[in-house]
Amino acid sequence: MSRGLAEMTTGSQVTVNSVLPGPTRSEGVEEFIQKIASDRNISASAVETEFFQDLRPSSLIKRFATNEEVANLVLYLSSPLASATNGAALRVDGGVVRSII
Repeated sequence: MSRGLAEMTTGSQVTVNSVLPGPTRSEGVEEFIQKIASDRNISASAVETEFFQDLRPSSLIKRFATNEEVANLVLYLSSPLASATNGAALRVDGGVVRSII
């Protein structure tokens, strides 16, 4: 989708990109983790460890991204530093490895 929209802005000095966040420690995720931890009488840290062990084993950073880490990519894309980045879909997912089948 970014590519098609970017093509519509050819020559306009407008860039169009997509940010694709992965597991992010948002307010909702934090509340969810705390509830699970409370229900199971374990630490929030243990819930996070289990999440990445069982549900996202291919994550390279083995933790949730922070809101700030996602925002940093948005900030970069919104800055003159990214003036040549156009039509891109950029992941902020902690390096989740995708298998190719």
